[in-house]
Amino acid sequence: MTRADLRALTSVRGIAAWLVVAFHLRGSIAGLPAGAEAVLAKGYLAVDFFFLLSGFVIWLTYGAALREAGASGVPRFLWRRLARVWPLHAVMLTGATALALVLAASGRHDAARFPLAEWPLHVLLIQNWGFTAALSWNDPAWSISCELAAYLAFPLLVFAVNWRAVPGWAVAGAGIGVLTLLHLIFAGRGAATLGTDITQLGLIRCLCEFAAGSTVAALWARARDRPGAVPMAVGAAAAAGAGWMLGAAETLAVPILFAALLLLLALTAGRRGNPLEGRVLHYLGEISYATYLGHFLLFIVFKLVLVRDANAVPAGLIALYLILVLASSVALFHLVERPAQRWLNRWWDRRAAPGLRRAIADPRPRPYRR
Repeated sequence: MTRADLRALTSVRGIAAWLVVAFHLRGSIAGLPAGAEAVLAKGYLAVDFFFLLSGFVIWLTYGAALREAGASGVPRFLWRRLARVWPLHAVMLTGATALALVLAASGRHDAARFPLAEWPLHVLLIQNWGFTAALSWNDPAWSISCELAAYLAFPLLVFAVNWRAVPGWAVAGAGIGVLTLLHLIFAGRGAATLGTDITQLGLIRCLCEFAAGSTVAALWARARDRPGAVPMAVGAAAAAGAGWMLGAAETLAVPILFAALLLLLALTAGRRGNPLEGRVLHYLGEISYATYLGHFLLFIVFKLVLVRDANAVPAGLIALYLILVLASSVALFHLVERPAQRWLNRWWDRRAAPGLRRAIADPRPRPYRR
């Protein structure tokens, strides 16, 4: 898969990150109409798209190469994923720690927001594996914790199933099946929304949607050159969306809707006139991890310094905060995220044994059985 193939999906990632920002901001905007707040309140669903997209991209990038390399390819794969997500998380956790110390020194320590006993779990990125009862420190990092679990499980998925050798109807059935299983687990816990009980259900939410994303990747690889594929994806998305609007459970309809939309976006990526191919949107997607991971702590500090009433922040201050989110995202991406990722990957290539360095070759598109 080439960068051109992924360009539109990268842009959507940026849009999804800003929907999460809006979700966390909604209760603080002075005079926000109830209807608009209700729409923004569903911004947490952007994380479900992230999980599906992650499974899609990781499967296409590493699936065939890891299968060919076997167990010897696992260490390099895991190192490269850790190099992608952990450095920025470490910087944000350091910032949260500094903030906690400042608050404690001024007599305002928030034990619920910054529980010291859970700090080691956050360092290891395992805080959302069922060990905690509430989100803390830097709330958005819960999904990165779950992503780490998905990365650890990914080699097992690769070695267990080769989607290229499975008929297309069975791949689609497997994707729907795993999302149905997710719905049944949530229903069994009495959870009506995908955002329910994140500390206990977030992990299974990620693993199921990540696995479903891999099936979408396999379907895309089969259908990308077929003229009827786009109408079929549109139909599937329309059916799932209509079902949700008519009362179908969010925990079933939304993941299926997002899977169909992901397939549609991938099928139409790279086409002339696609608005998602634009330079600005693509750049927002490039820096989206910094936006996602950095905005929450920034808002805490912003409110402490500039806001009198956290439930009624005027429009001018909201605009200033959004500008700061964008500026900080740019800075974190260029000064922390990307340099740290490159340095860690170079370190591995210098220090690892030759066999491990070459265990996963540069990924190339592989033909899928149609």
